Amino acid sequence: MSSAGVDYNAPWWTYWLHSFPHINLRFQPIDHNFQPEEENYQQSLIFLACVAAAGLGLNLLCLAIYLSCLCCCHKDEEEGSKKPNSCCVTWSAVAAGLLTCVAVGVGFYGNSETNDGVYQLTYSLYNANHTLGGVDSLVTGTMGSMKSGLHQHLARLDEIFATRGDYVQTLQFMQQMADNVIKQLLGLPDWEEVKVDLASIADQTANIEYYRWLTYLLLLILDLIICLLACLGLAKQSRWLLTTMMVFGVLTLVLSWTSLGVDLATAVGTSDFCVSPDKYLMSQTKGVISADIVHYYLYCNHTLSNPFQQPLTIFQRSLTTMQIQIQSLLQFAVPLFPTAERDLLGIQHLLNSSEASLHQLTALLDCRGLNKDYLDAMVGVCYDGVEGVLYLCLFSILAACAFTVMLCAIPRAWRQIACRERDYDDIDEEDPFNPQARRRGSQNPNHTNMHSFCSYSSSMGSQNSLHPPAPAVSNAPMSEYMNQTALFGGNPRYENVPLIGRGSPPPSYSPTMRATYLSMTEEQSRHYGNNFQA
Repeated sequence: MSSAGVDYNAPWWTYWLHSFPHINLRFQPIDHNFQPEEENYQQSLIFLACVAAAGLGLNLLCLAIYLSCLCCCHKDEEEGSKKPNSCCVTWSAVAAGLLTCVAVGVGFYGNSETNDGVYQLTYSLYNANHTLGGVDSLVTGTMGSMKSGLHQHLARLDEIFATRGDYVQTLQFMQQMADNVIKQLLGLPDWEEVKVDLASIADQTANIEYYRWLTYLLLLILDLIICLLACLGLAKQSRWLLTTMMVFGVLTLVLSWTSLGVDLATAVGTSDFCVSPDKYLMSQTKGVISADIVHYYLYCNHTLSNPFQQPLTIFQRSLTTMQIQIQSLLQFAVPLFPTAERDLLGIQHLLNSSEASLHQLTALLDCRGLNKDYLDAMVGVCYDGVEGVLYLCLFSILAACAFTVMLCAIPRAWRQIACRERDYDDIDEEDPFNPQARRRGSQNPNHTNMHSFCSYSSSMGSQNSLHPPAPAVSNAPMSEYMNQTALFGGNPRYENVPLIGRGSPPPSYSPTMRATYLSMTEEQSRHYGNNFQA
């Protein structure tokens, strides 16, 4: 990749995160280089998480002060002053719902981006591990064939050519070439330890990422469910549901700030690595692989010489020389020693397979393959991964704001519901226009008052049994109203008085009820007049 002009450049947001202050728990500034093994560097990341914890404490303190003021400021509000409060609760619920929806959307995107970046990292690690495993397999196989297979064939040919000194010298020369090939292969780095490390890192990263992705998915779903249930509680005016959602809202607020601290520490630590990954990789491979080889694979440009060029060239020349010697023996020695043909052909086949292994080994050791895996891993971590973590930080902030607004709105809504229920309970239970009385009447149709109120078409005797003594026939409805006023002590409330014949309903009745009542009163008056004339 780099030979084609592709180089790794860290994105701007990694430099921005790398510039964050790195302070240990003793409030001392430390170096910004990525050093996860050092205690001070670990403390600097913990300090960033503690900043988020301090934000959580400040948020909970503000909520506690707000709720204390809300509980201490009890005052009776008139009906006109309740409308602005209801509007405030409504708009607060709308704002909390919109913030939650935006936060969940951002969280899903960030979770997906982070997962894609980590997947690209693990894929590159597995691919590099496969490459190194192929190199190790080719080296081991070639050395094994040279040590065992070639040695057996040369030993048998030495017995066959015992009478020919020149042929024996040729066999000894071939043995020297084989030893030279083994020596060059032994000079190659041992990739077994590096391969095991890459496989272990890839497996651990994949497992951690799976649980991280699942945790955030559950957190996003939990936020959405709590918001929906809180809106449902406000719509249904259910105090127990609002109380339950308030408890879960506090829990989600704590989880949001916790995730913010973890994400912030992860983003800063990863950015420290992304700004200069080569330094960290050089320090980690020190003593295992030479610096020239690591530098060759990290940068992979034409100005760098291939550190494997010399051993691979010697390997190629040795195989070519051995091939020439075997061709000579097949041409001149087989006619004299026919039994040697089998071993000579076996050596020729072994040399052909070794040459094929050499070509594969040359291709695998070329820097372009491993450098491409390195660049893909860096792009996955530093571009998609860190970007996704930043979106998750934004999700945590938006979710914290949304649930803070929701926790401020729920107590006010709870108070308004309690006030409405208290005002509702102040209505006379015997009032036939009271919805509670009507519900009780529908559940208990034998109730006497409701029966007298609903039986407008009943007989005169049943009506007289419920009314005071009938006034004179010549009295107008107003006289009857005044007589009833005198009989019931001049009480301005007549909810306990049968409404037939009343001239004025209570002022709390709706216009529809008042019109219906007046029409029935007029019909009753005409009914009295007709009975008198008859």
